Amino acid sequence: MKIERLIVGPLEENCYIVTIDNKSIIIDPGDETEKIINACKNKKIVGVLITHHHFDHVGALKAVEDYFKIKEGNCPNIGFDVIGVPGHSNDSVIYYFKDEKVMFVGDFIFLNSIGRTDLPTGSDKDMQRSLELISKYPDDIVLYPGHGDATNLGYEKNNFKYYY
Repeated sequence: MKIERLIVGPLEENCYIVTIDNKSIIIDPGDETEKIINACKNKKIVGVLITHHHFDHVGALKAVEDYFKIKEGNCPNIGFDVIGVPGHSNDSVIYYFKDEKVMFVGDFIFLNSIGRTDLPTGSDKDMQRSLELISKYPDDIVLYPGHGDATNLGYEKNNFKYYY
C-alpha cells in the first residue's frame, strides 16, 4: 500500500491517494481540484471514498468524479472494511485496511483529540459509543485523520477516558 497525503483548502484538510496493486482511490477530495488531479495524473483511479460529507471533505468531489469518470459509492473494494462511527457527524465512517493495519478516520479521531460534536448531526452520545467500538480494534493500527498528522490507535485509546 502506498499512501500519499495532499493538504488542501483553507482548513488544511487531508486528501489521501491510496494505491494498492496499481489501483488508486482518492479519499476525501476536499478542495483544490487541480492539485488533486495533478497528483493523480499517472495513476489508475478506480474510485473515490468520503469519510463524511462536511464541505471541507467534499469540496472537490464533483469535479474529481467528472474528471476521472468515477462516482462516490461505486468504488471497488481493494481490501477495506467500512465502519460507521457517528459522533462528529451522523454519516462518519472509517475505511479500515486490516491487512495493512491502517484506518482512514476523517474527523472522528485526530492526534491527541477527537472530532467536534457540536456541528449539525454531531452527537456526544454517538461519539462515546463510536469510541467504545473502535477501542476493540488492535492498538497497532495507524490512523490517518482528516486534518493533521497520522497517529496510532493504541496511543489515542489512552486519551479516550478524558473525553467523556
